[in-house]
Amino acid sequence: MTNLLLSKALGGGGIFSFQNLLVAYYQCRKRKRKTINAAKFELNFEERLLQLEQELKTHSYQPGQSIYFVITNPKPREVFAADFRDRVIHHLLVNYLEPIWEKKFIHHSYSCRAGKGAHYAIKDLKRFSRKVSNNFSQSAYYLQADVSAFFMSIKKALLFNLIKRHTKHPEILWLTKQIIFQDPIKNFYQKGDPNLSRLIPSHKSLFKVPEGQGLPIGNLTSQFFANVYLNELDQFAKHQLKIKYYLRYVDDIVILHQNPEQLKIWHQELNQFLKEKLKLHFHPKKSVLQSIYRGINFVGFIIKPHYSLVRRKTVGNLKRKLWQFNQAPLPETAEIFNEQLQQILAVINSYYGQFKHSHTFNLRKSIYQKHFRILKSYLKPADQNFSHFRKQCI
Repeated sequence: MTNLLLSKALGGGGIFSFQNLLVAYYQCRKRKRKTINAAKFELNFEERLLQLEQELKTHSYQPGQSIYFVITNPKPREVFAADFRDRVIHHLLVNYLEPIWEKKFIHHSYSCRAGKGAHYAIKDLKRFSRKVSNNFSQSAYYLQADVSAFFMSIKKALLFNLIKRHTKHPEILWLTKQIIFQDPIKNFYQKGDPNLSRLIPSHKSLFKVPEGQGLPIGNLTSQFFANVYLNELDQFAKHQLKIKYYLRYVDDIVILHQNPEQLKIWHQELNQFLKEKLKLHFHPKKSVLQSIYRGINFVGFIIKPHYSLVRRKTVGNLKRKLWQFNQAPLPETAEIFNEQLQQILAVINSYYGQFKHSHTFNLRKSIYQKHFRILKSYLKPADQNFSHFRKQCI
């Protein structure tokens, strides 16, 4: 229903029409309904959407106050989370830009793209490993590189020019500029322990980077803009360097070849491109060059010939999400609880969808038995292999 409404809305009534905002609102609500700001917005969402429509059409819209907090798992990171009304605008903008850029992105970038994700990254990496080694009968190597302080190093003016190169719509360019050049450190309120801010390295904090640089982690637009920014590197790797086996997930890049010396050359050329064109560079201590038979540590898994292993950190992340759901107070209405249940079910099935491609039957069964707790009353295994879960008929 949402996709149908979106197709109709984008076809008429203007980019900033109420219909487009309504679609964006429903998309946003699907993810954030249990937050206080989302609940406040929902009380009179039609009036609020009409207000947003008016602000957008008169160019009086400005991003509001962000919520600042620090997360510590898997490592300390600062987050500037946009207010709910601004998240609606983020969905509106991405709904317009995404179809344009999807045609330009390479096939083998996987983060925050419909029909992609970690599972497909693992699947393609396994396939590449078989091909480059002639079905594991020959020597082959991989190079893995990580862009240093990626989100904090993005140059806003450069990013905006990349968008402008492929988008001529004046209204969209105005809104894109409002979001990219917003400086969240000038308008935020802090949640959580303020002392955790001391754990953030200076080069990974928006408070410390130069003006005109860095995107807030956690926003939908930041994730989308990250793909736009590194698409330049992807295109260079595939079409200039002609790298056949190249994959990227956010800023984590893996390339494979039979000759380790060729991988060293490509590493230098890619790093030089990053420095000259995007004002970025690979982290000097996080590049790995070794045989594929040693195992490739990628998107939460160790990929080895003929099998893959789940990293402990990945398992820990799922256990933490289950614990948080079980500890949270029950919502006031059955409707909201059902939405939250649907959300955690999607999370569980996403993890289990990855787990089932590794030798993890005992792990999958153990997590269900020991960590589902209250969820056992509402979810059940879809089969004896614990491959995924369904809602219970209550």
